Amino acid sequence: MKNVKDYITIDPEILGGQPVFYGTRVTIESLFDHLENGVTLDEFLGDFPSVSKENAIAVIEIAAKIMSSKDIQKLYETAA
Repeated sequence: MKNVKDYITIDPEILGGQPVFYGTRVTIESLFDHLENGVTLDEFLGDFPSVSKENAIAVIEIAAKIMSSKDIQKLYETAA
């Protein structure tokens, strides 16, 4: 897997620093909002053609690794 920064950009000049897919203005949050609401990955990609399927899958895999990390409590405390 590449570096997280190859998939996700956090820049105060882009949407006030919200995490977005690298090279786009599409927020990472929008992917998970769509999935939570029953929208398929392919439908999401149709709505946001600037996001590649590879990048979307990589972000989902990154989230899965974070959520299954043995250090999830430390991550939570850092984010809180």
